[in-house]
Amino acid sequence: MSRRRDVDVPDLVERARAGEARAVARLISLVEDESPLLREVMAALAPHAGHAQVIGITGSPGVGKSTSTNALVTELRRQDKRVGVLAVDPSSPFSGGALLGDRVRMQDHALDRNVYIRSMASRGHLGGLSWSTPQALRVLDAAGCDVILIETVGVGQSEVEIAGLADTTMVLLAPGMGDGIQAAKAGILEIGDLYVVNKADRDGADQVRRDLRSMLQLGERPEGSWRPPILKTIAQQGEGLDEVVAEIAKHHEWLASSGELDARRTRRARDEIEAIAVTALRQRWGDVHGRTELDDLAAGVVAGTTDPYAAADELLAAFTD
Repeated sequence: MSRRRDVDVPDLVERARAGEARAVARLISLVEDESPLLREVMAALAPHAGHAQVIGITGSPGVGKSTSTNALVTELRRQDKRVGVLAVDPSSPFSGGALLGDRVRMQDHALDRNVYIRSMASRGHLGGLSWSTPQALRVLDAAGCDVILIETVGVGQSEVEIAGLADTTMVLLAPGMGDGIQAAKAGILEIGDLYVVNKADRDGADQVRRDLRSMLQLGERPEGSWRPPILKTIAQQGEGLDEVVAEIAKHHEWLASSGELDARRTRRARDEIEAIAVTALRQRWGDVHGRTELDDLAAGVVAGTTDPYAAADELLAAFTD
């Protein structure tokens, strides 16, 4: 702890902005560890962030998210883009750390100084993301990344947070996995800005594309809204990724021209502020009152002597007294 308090945050931020990978890694570690220096770090990064294009990549386990991310990085590097990758891995049940499966699949870019790849543990957080992802995103943004790819653990009915964090959300599907039905159940038909049927050399790829198109047509979209394209790729062979990058660029242009980019980023900042405030209030209340008062209120709700709203009012009153 003493070593962390001795960290020179302004110097660390300047070295990260100069592209020093070790400085970037140290800043993200401070974020993940909930360092006491976190407020100072975020304050130092704030003036330098807000420029990177953020692309979320999600889909069911097994559709090829890591392979597609790797291929997408290759295509973006051909355009001389500086790329950051936040790969949110499942947590180890023993250490709580990331299992690092994604980094194993992305070794193609390990020696590229203009690609930064970081695996982060979800640590049981629902939404397919780590709780610290927004702050880690700010680190990569301030460090000069042109594009940041966020790969989620895997989409499910509770795992659609990526839409709130990314400028563009790419949903991956694959033939032979029941994706059509699962997509509707998981709610990802509402979050995707473009859909990619990966492993398109397999039987059933065209059927997945037709099913997806039919389901998307059932939804009502306002006049002038973005119409998500449905593309096919073979990420393992790098096929179709140029078209994906082109559609991402088109979507970014639409976001900027329609005002939706600013709206999405404002919602993102609002959600982050709210999450930080709620966490701080919960911690403050716990430090002052402990768990006993909350347990007593919960017991009262169970016993029927009070209701949840009255109990919540009583809890909130503790902050105004």
